[in-house]
Amino acid sequence: MKKFLITLLVAVAFGTLNAAAETTQDGQTGLYTLKNGHLSMTIDAAKGAKILSFKYDDREMLSQLRWPESFGSTFWTSPQKEWNWPPVKEFDKNPYTVEQNGQKLCLASEVSERLKCRVGKVFDVDEKDGAIVVTYSITNEGDEPRRVAPWEVTRVQNDGGLIFFEAPVDGIWPAGLMDFKAAQGLAWYQPDERNENRKVNADGKGWLAYSSKGLLLVKRFADLTPEQPAPDEAEIQVYVNRGKSYIELESQGVYQLLQPKESLSWTVRWYLMPYEGEAVPSEALARQVRAIVNPK
Repeated sequence: MKKFLITLLVAVAFGTLNAAAETTQDGQTGLYTLKNGHLSMTIDAAKGAKILSFKYDDREMLSQLRWPESFGSTFWTSPQKEWNWPPVKEFDKNPYTVEQNGQKLCLASEVSERLKCRVGKVFDVDEKDGAIVVTYSITNEGDEPRRVAPWEVTRVQNDGGLIFFEAPVDGIWPAGLMDFKAAQGLAWYQPDERNENRKVNADGKGWLAYSSKGLLLVKRFADLTPEQPAPDEAEIQVYVNRGKSYIELESQGVYQLLQPKESLSWTVRWYLMPYEGEAVPSEALARQVRAIVNPK
């Protein structure tokens, strides 16, 4: 009986008990939504294939601000110094073509006139794991070899939440920009309010988490060695906007050489679940995340 109850509680937490997965398109807005148990993720194929929403039931995790570059989750190529600012329009704002195969949603960007690359995004669900799975691709559509890395940028509200990941605090750079604390073998940061934009980098262990207002967001991706990110970039990056408006939770994949017509692929698994404790460093919070990122 005890074993059954434990299994039941885990299934409910991950939204996998008696819950069918599906992908639908809204006939009025044109937006696509994937559902997996309690989870839902909404994508706008017409505007950069951005992830506009990620919810547990009706509880939203992503920033819903409507300033440019301040909401949802997007995908860029790295290093940023190749395009500087603003984001590449073909990847970040222009329409993507769409192909739906059952619950799997496949999107492709235009070819960037400047970078000669095309971005692909495949959204799918993993009912057993309780995740929504996003697989990104970059294809070199030019005539010359190109080095590039994948880069996911996810914006959440700066509302008293807690950012954490596995990395030594003294290895986070530039030093002193954010007051990370070390506990339970993890680096923890409760964003404060300053009149400046700040961004730090870290060599993590393949995951990044954020707890806020009774929810826990975990993103899992391939762990990189310190030599694998693009120049002046990192596996994990955290950006905090001035004031107290929004945060960017960023992760990157391997920087690699693509020959003409060659592609790379990079997967991020998204989890969202209730967390009843306070959004403060704790063994309970660390244990809950480790059960996700280190499944047995």
